[in-house]
Amino acid sequence: MFNKLKELKGLRDQSKKMKEMLDDILVVGSGARGGVMITINGSHDIIAVKIDDSVERGAIGPAIKDAFADANKQLQGEMMKKMKEMGGIGGLGDMMKNLGG
Repeated sequence: MFNKLKELKGLRDQSKKMKEMLDDILVVGSGARGGVMITINGSHDIIAVKIDDSVERGAIGPAIKDAFADANKQLQGEMMKKMKEMGGIGGLGDMMKNLGG
């Protein structure tokens, strides 16, 4: 029983480290030819939004959508790099095995 508690604490610690790692990843997406910029972190939290005065009011919504999509695309690339650095999906699988038997 104590081994299971120890494993759970280890998984919680790993989860906390992973969250911190994700929060450290920042990407900036753009829309409206750079008139709208959105910064997000690896947890998909929006950190900043910048809208240039030159962006027409009616174009702001689609530009935000485009900027967010651009940021997400970049974030996927960054997360793939991080996963490779951590040993790929197999590395995550090894972490999750501790939950089983």
